[in-house]
Amino acid sequence: MTGTCQHRMKKDVVYLDNAATTYPKPKQVLLAMQRFMVRTSGSPGRSGHRLSLDAGRVMLDTRTALAALFGVADPLRIVLTKNATEALNIAVCGLLKPGDHAVTSSMEHNSLMRPLRAMEARGVGLSIVPCSPEGLLDPADVIRVIRAETKAIFLTHASNVTGTIMPIADVGGIARERGLIFCVDAAQTAGVLPIDVEAMTIDLLAFTGHKSLFGPQGTGGLYIRRGLEKKIAPVMTGGTGSRSEFEQQPDFMPDRYEAGTPNTVGYAGLEAAVRYVMGQGVEKIRAHEQKLTRLFLDGLEDADVEKVYGLKDPSRQAAIVSFRLRGADPAETAQQLDERFRILCRPGLHCAPSAHRTIGSYPLGTVRFSFGYFNTVGHVRAALEAVKQLSAGISSIRRQNNLRRKR
Repeated sequence: MTGTCQHRMKKDVVYLDNAATTYPKPKQVLLAMQRFMVRTSGSPGRSGHRLSLDAGRVMLDTRTALAALFGVADPLRIVLTKNATEALNIAVCGLLKPGDHAVTSSMEHNSLMRPLRAMEARGVGLSIVPCSPEGLLDPADVIRVIRAETKAIFLTHASNVTGTIMPIADVGGIARERGLIFCVDAAQTAGVLPIDVEAMTIDLLAFTGHKSLFGPQGTGGLYIRRGLEKKIAPVMTGGTGSRSEFEQQPDFMPDRYEAGTPNTVGYAGLEAAVRYVMGQGVEKIRAHEQKLTRLFLDGLEDADVEKVYGLKDPSRQAAIVSFRLRGADPAETAQQLDERFRILCRPGLHCAPSAHRTIGSYPLGTVRFSFGYFNTVGHVRAALEAVKQLSAGISSIRRQNNLRRKR
C-alpha cells in the first residue's frame, strides 16, 4: 500500500492517535529536513547570498505545493504559519471588530472557539449553531442566525471528536449569496479529503501541516482570498526581510502576516509531505482510511460498548471513532490499552468541550481511535481484540459485583 516511502511504525505499538498528529511520517519528509539543515540553513529574505536565496525558494516551493493541493491559483495567497491555531487567530482576531457578528457550530475545536470567545469579550456578537447528537450541522440552521451585522461564518470541515464531515459547500454557498466571509478549519481534512477553495467558495482556509498532510509539527498555513487582506489585520508584526526601510508592517501578501524568522526547515519537510500526498493521491488515502474505519466499526459490535458516537458511516466521517466501554472511564480505558496492549489512542475532551456537550459525552469525554494511511488491517484487528478483552474483563467484574450485592 505505502511501499518503502515511510519509516516503519515501532513494532511494539499500534498508533491510533493520528487525529492529534500523524505517525510515522513519510521518509521523504525526514530527508528533506535533513537536506535543508545540511545544505542550506539560510534565512529566507534576510540576505542576498545563495543560501538565503535557496531558503526563499523552499518557502515558495512549499506555497506552490499547497496551492496545487487546494486549488489556489496564486501561491502567494498562502500564508505559512506554525499551525492551524495561528492561522485561525489571524482569521478571527484580524477580521472581527466590536459590533460585528460571527457564526460558528457547536462542534468546533478550541483552536477556533477560544479566539471567537476572546473576540466576543471585546464586543463581537457570536451565534453558535447547535449540531445534531451525531455532530452534523444543518445549513438551514445557519441561515436562521444570520443578522444584518454578520460578517463571517467559521466552520470545521470535520470534527476532531466524531469525524463528522460538515456540509462545507452548502454553507459556503450561503455565505457567498449573502456577501459573508467563509472560513474553514481543515485541520482534520487537509490531505485526506479533496479541498478546492474555488469550487467550495472558501474565502479563508486554515490548515495544519502535521496531521493528514504528514508534515512536521510547527507547520501550517492560511489561504486568504484575494482582496481580503485589506480587511484582515495582522495579529503579529515585526521583521519580514522586505521593505526594511519602513517601520510599518508590509501591506502585501504574504509578508503582511509572516513576521519573524520562519520555520524554514519545517516547511522543507512540509513541501515534501504535500508532494507525497499528491503522489499517493487524496482519493487513495481516503479509501484506505475508510476501509479501516469500517472494519473497526463493524468489529465494535462484538464488544460491550456503551456507545459509539457520530454518524458511524465511514463515507460521511473522517477516520475517527469515539466510543465508551460500558462502566469504564475513558481515561482508564486508554491507560489500559497502552499499558497492557500497547494501543495508543486519546481519551477525554480532545480540546473540544462544546463538541462533547453536543454529542452527550461531557464531562468525561470518550476514547478516540483515529486511523491513518500508515495503519494496517492488522493494527485494526489488534485494537479490536484489545477492546474486546478489556470490555469482557469489565463485564466480568460487574457481574461479580452484582452477585456480591445480591448475597
